[in-house]
Amino acid sequence: MAGASGRTAEPGKTGPPRTAGPGPIESAPRSRVPRTTGGNTPTPGPGTGTSAPRPAPARRAFALVGPAFAAVRPARAAAGRNRRGALRNAPRLVRTLTALCLAALLAAGAATATVLTGARADLDTIGHNAAPQAARAADLYFALNDMDAQAANLLLLGADPDYATLRKQTQDAYEQRRAQAGTDLQRAAEAASGDPAGRVAVQNVLSELGRYEALVARAQLLEEQAHAPAGKPSAEALDAYRQATDLLRQQLLPAADQVTAANSATVEHSYHAQRADLAAGRWWILAAGVLALAALAALQRTLTVRFHRLINPPLAAVTLLTCIALTAGLHLAGRADDHLTVAKSNAYDSVIALSRARAVAYDMNADESRYLTDPARAAAYEQTFFDKTQAVARLDGATLGDYDARLRSAADDHRADHTTVPFGGFLGAELRNITFPGEQEAAERVLKAFQQYQLDDRKTRSLRGQGRLKDAVTFNTGTAPGQSNADFALLGAALDDVLAINRNALGRAVAEADDDLDASTAITGALALAAALALTALGVRPRLREYR
Repeated sequence: MAGASGRTAEPGKTGPPRTAGPGPIESAPRSRVPRTTGGNTPTPGPGTGTSAPRPAPARRAFALVGPAFAAVRPARAAAGRNRRGALRNAPRLVRTLTALCLAALLAAGAATATVLTGARADLDTIGHNAAPQAARAADLYFALNDMDAQAANLLLLGADPDYATLRKQTQDAYEQRRAQAGTDLQRAAEAASGDPAGRVAVQNVLSELGRYEALVARAQLLEEQAHAPAGKPSAEALDAYRQATDLLRQQLLPAADQVTAANSATVEHSYHAQRADLAAGRWWILAAGVLALAALAALQRTLTVRFHRLINPPLAAVTLLTCIALTAGLHLAGRADDHLTVAKSNAYDSVIALSRARAVAYDMNADESRYLTDPARAAAYEQTFFDKTQAVARLDGATLGDYDARLRSAADDHRADHTTVPFGGFLGAELRNITFPGEQEAAERVLKAFQQYQLDDRKTRSLRGQGRLKDAVTFNTGTAPGQSNADFALLGAALDDVLAINRNALGRAVAEADDDLDASTAITGALALAAALALTALGVRPRLREYR
């Protein structure tokens, strides 16, 4: 069938009717079933009569940053877990640092107490035990020597009525030294109760001293019975005296010297051991104190970071207290070392040297009397006199004939420059160890008196060589100014003055050490340590309570 348009439909095809129009006829678009996305909302598809809507800007942004947000979520979760872990670990960290602080404070206190207690014990050994015992032993040596000197003078004076007054004075001096020797022996025996070597030495002196006194008493009795003139004792009295003085030299003095040596060895050992301990102890105190300060600083910093507090007042007080205690401990250890040096090196060494010098000087004076009393041994006594002279002020290569001139030259050099001491011996050792006020002047008086006494000795020998025995006895034993015994008394007084200066310095050093390290110091240290421990606990307790 022909249509209006003049076209006929092709056979076998069906379709919607075409409408006629002025233009070309187009087929109508096919309708499509809307797609859904699992819901009831249709999703426009392409080719529909109305174009599909474009995505909103927010959705486009989410589509862009979505992966980034997905990566941030695990990081935030991890951060949360870290914060929760830190919160759980904070109390544990604070407790650990607190325990470290307490342990470090206890260690610092223990180190300081150990060092200072050891210093106090060794200063007690030197100042209150060994040094006084050594000084008493040196006094015993002196007393024995002067006993024999007075016994020789009694024998020298004889029964001459011109020396009656002097004889009485000499007898009194002998009894005085005898009593002093007995007192020194008693004290030495008490002090040597814990020292086997010292105890044996004291027992030897005690056993031989009675024999010596008996021989001297016999010599005096025989002298009185013989009514011998001055300088010419009877053979029996001289023989008894020889036995007495030989016993003194061969038994008593070596035994007394052993007592001095035993105590001196104890002093030397204690001194060197304690100085080494103090040197190491100061480092221990410093190390323990620095450790305590470091632990306190770490604890303070932890509390500041964790709790956002600038300062913890109790811990700040503990830190300040620790600094003060550390400074005080190092200061006390340094002062103990200074006291030890003054007591031993500056004072004690001089006390022993001067005590020996005094004892040797008195024995040297006795050799003059022995030289006049016993002509058969005159040469031997002259040599022992010179040996003791060299022990007091040694001049190498000198002889008795040129000693005075060489000593004068050496003394002049020393007076021109006190740092120059051109001689050795006990006096040289003292002049090289001048430490205390007034000591230099006193030691210079010893040197001057020693020079004068040596000149007196040469005059005594000259008088005897001229056959003027009684004049020699008078000059040797006289106590008037310008006579030998008067000048020797000046020498003894000068030695006593220097000894007193050094003994007083020794006593002051020990007393100051006792004051520094007494019970009040120990109590103060214990209270400071207790306060530091308590304040440390007080400083962290409120912070730990926040986690309960």
